[in-house]
Amino acid sequence: MAPSRRTRTVNSTDLLSRRARGIGDPGTLFRLNLKVLRGIILQGSRNFIKVWSKTSKSTIMYESGKIYFENYQKCYSCVHTEPQNLYKLPKRSKLEKFEDALLCQCPLEKTMASPSDQKPSLLFLTASNWLYRLSAETGEELQRVYLSSKHKFRSLSWDVSQEIFYVKSVKNKETPLARQAGVSENTVMHLAIFHVFPLQIVGILEITKRVFGNGITDAVLSQGVLAVSYNNKSVKLFSFEHILHRHMTEKLILGRQSLLLRGKTVGEAPFGIPVNIQVTDCPPVLFEVSCTNNGVQIGGHPWHYIYTPPQKNLKGTHHICSLKDGTVATNGIQNMKCCSLESDEIYFHPDESGRIVHMGPTTINVLKILELNSGLPSEVVQDYSMTTHQNNNPSSQVIVTSSGRTVKRRFQQLDDDPDRETFRMVEYDNELDILGVVVTNGEEGEGRAHVRLHDNQSGQLQRTVDLVEPWDETYQHELCFDKDTIIHIEQKNNNFCCHVYKLKGT
Repeated sequence: MAPSRRTRTVNSTDLLSRRARGIGDPGTLFRLNLKVLRGIILQGSRNFIKVWSKTSKSTIMYESGKIYFENYQKCYSCVHTEPQNLYKLPKRSKLEKFEDALLCQCPLEKTMASPSDQKPSLLFLTASNWLYRLSAETGEELQRVYLSSKHKFRSLSWDVSQEIFYVKSVKNKETPLARQAGVSENTVMHLAIFHVFPLQIVGILEITKRVFGNGITDAVLSQGVLAVSYNNKSVKLFSFEHILHRHMTEKLILGRQSLLLRGKTVGEAPFGIPVNIQVTDCPPVLFEVSCTNNGVQIGGHPWHYIYTPPQKNLKGTHHICSLKDGTVATNGIQNMKCCSLESDEIYFHPDESGRIVHMGPTTINVLKILELNSGLPSEVVQDYSMTTHQNNNPSSQVIVTSSGRTVKRRFQQLDDDPDRETFRMVEYDNELDILGVVVTNGEEGEGRAHVRLHDNQSGQLQRTVDLVEPWDETYQHELCFDKDTIIHIEQKNNNFCCHVYKLKGT
């Protein structure tokens, strides 16, 4: 019998001493550093202090320690005690305007042939169908690829697990004239798929009605699967690996000549990238489900999926089912039964634990899936739960006026009413394993917000951070919790404002 391990607490001084002496591998040292930082953040002798604010007439974006203004033209670094200007790109014409962007960071365990591939970079899609790769540190152009002169591309998306991203074209729409003439457009859209680390083209996939069926509304790549949505509220999943194996007509290499381009170079203007994934017959359907808003999520251990059935009487319910046979899990129908303007949210936990986060205006439930004996359905149980204070004092439906007359409310007060304490969003910091929960309360007539930091494993509240600026629920808000920094981006009328909080000693 192996001897039991005794867990002992190691203080921050000991951890820092080990780091200075180089004890342990780099991964261990990195984890120890984060453990030190987590301890510092959660201790009461330091507070998050507002150090910086900046307004803009255009959308403000935050990504991995950097704040972007003017459609990514201006970049500020959040590494210092307050944000500092990192670089500013030259003004771009309307044709060169950035349509969409993705941050690309190489995994720590990989070693790239080119030093520029090892460092973080930004992928940009321009209005003129160019794909740019710029250094995230300097804004220097590292690579450019011309996509196509035939198809208009509009957005960028990740399939992180496969280390690929894809560029989606605009959806082809039938014109009234073509409809009147009885001419139907067969091609719905195109997906240009790329590998990263280093950047390399996989190919361009054509989504057609003849192969995938009529009524296509969207197509996305996720976890190596092509998910196609239809206007009859159904979603079909196809193996992208199967599609590549059977329907790729030519392997393309950026900067090399292609037979499909009659000897022209792949990725150069005006030829771009040819359609080299031509699906001639419908691939086998791996999975199909009908759901509200074409929304189905797959995850968990073992594999499960979450969806809301399209029937009106099932609105507001979320069904958690086994991906293996479609069986609804025991306690697998979740319903917050909340009365609010904003609907509740449910999704698989981003910590990849297989748990589920279900957030409503007054309650956040973290659920886990238990696999029972063979032949029995899995079971959904509550791991832990968080509630707001309003649950303890529900507002009465009966009001007594100053004259003593009893009046009954005609309408029930909403759970997410600005006057009540309400959960607004949940942010997860994977490096510190902390959940940042935004809570608002407008009891004093002006909306106020604070961020509650909870231990991700137990849900225990560790500390609360008050936001200085008012929180107006009539506008959009975004909050990012990133180690020792909290970023609050809000919209005010036609302007945007970014507020930055840093951890400082009291």
